[in-house]
Amino acid sequence: MSKYLVTGGAGFIGSHLVDKRLSYAYKQGMGMSSPVTFEIQKRSGTSRARLGRLVTPHGAVETPTLVPVATQATIKTLWSEQVLQTKTQLLIANTFHLHLKPGAPIIKKAGGLHKFMNWSAPLMTDSAGYQVFSLGFGKDHALGKVLKQPSDRSVEVNDEPREIKITDRGVTFRSPVNGDKIFIGPRESMQIQSDLGADIIYAFDECTPPNASHDYTKASLERTHRWAQQSLAAHDPKQALFGVVQGGRFQDLRRESARTIGGMDFDGFGIGGEFGADKSAMAGMIRWVVRELPDDRPRHLLGIGHIEDIRPIIEEGIDTFDCIAPTHYARHGMAFTRTDRINLRQSKYLHDLGPLDAGCKCFVCANYTRAYLSHLFKAHEITALSLTSFHNLHLINTYVAELRQEIRAGTL
Repeated sequence: MSKYLVTGGAGFIGSHLVDKRLSYAYKQGMGMSSPVTFEIQKRSGTSRARLGRLVTPHGAVETPTLVPVATQATIKTLWSEQVLQTKTQLLIANTFHLHLKPGAPIIKKAGGLHKFMNWSAPLMTDSAGYQVFSLGFGKDHALGKVLKQPSDRSVEVNDEPREIKITDRGVTFRSPVNGDKIFIGPRESMQIQSDLGADIIYAFDECTPPNASHDYTKASLERTHRWAQQSLAAHDPKQALFGVVQGGRFQDLRRESARTIGGMDFDGFGIGGEFGADKSAMAGMIRWVVRELPDDRPRHLLGIGHIEDIRPIIEEGIDTFDCIAPTHYARHGMAFTRTDRINLRQSKYLHDLGPLDAGCKCFVCANYTRAYLSHLFKAHEITALSLTSFHNLHLINTYVAELRQEIRAGTL
């Protein structure tokens, strides 16, 4: 049997996807073990949404789900037991930053990332591919993943970032900690992630900037595809390995990458990179990719997950997605509600004796008022960061659980 189970209705499976699924099952062989299994339990009849179950050595994950970002092996301001209480099922930690400090050998000696951070549930680690962007052209041009306004500079084929060097072998970084040169290529990324010991890891890739030209993106994509093959050859089979689809804002390159990465023996797929000049184009870009990927394996959207993004990406067939927004915004005084974000640093909330969100069942909303939390932020008390982070995570996880129920009920 294939390690991937496909059940439920017909959904949006094209004939090319069926062919890929059978080919993959054939290549896997009969009865071969795997570090993860994925079962699609129900498909939407009106969208590409699907209800799934991802089983890892550290437990099962009901999908779709948010994956909070534990960059330095922690959800900032919360300890692991608290994070579990927010209904979080799965975390993603950052390979590059953990390689810098404390160093993968220290974490390996401690028994791996799960024991090191006292996290009993499933874990992902990224590949350091995002830092190729953030410490390279992203830093040079002061850009994020979404191009918020037109850029007067484009990245062309012969352009090079100022502080990193990208070659076919990999990337040489300058350590933000001490300035040392650090080389990471596919084999190095696989070794670091093996030492960290997460359940699911990612192939090394280049995340391209949103102002990259078609020619630059194509050249980068060809390199990322070679790195994907090298990552497959070097990875520890005790860990599930996800390939990463790139291609920027260009439909032909996105589809090419999805076909190429989808044709490799990955356990699942990440969809990375930038998503155009604004988020209104994101759903269409995801659709280009999803239509080309094998249907039987999990799909993770890298670095997207504001509350307004969640329903649209789930409707396009995304199973898991990571985002720093819930905790990043919380540390800056922004509490999420179902309909808005409120800035607790504003003085008007000192007079508001209601909960952060009247419909929220978290312990913060049950016990603390907007007035109290606003007071804590104004007094620069760190307790404010913890309480607001807990609430934001709980609210989004609750919302996603309700979306899973909508899929189950046939209304999403």
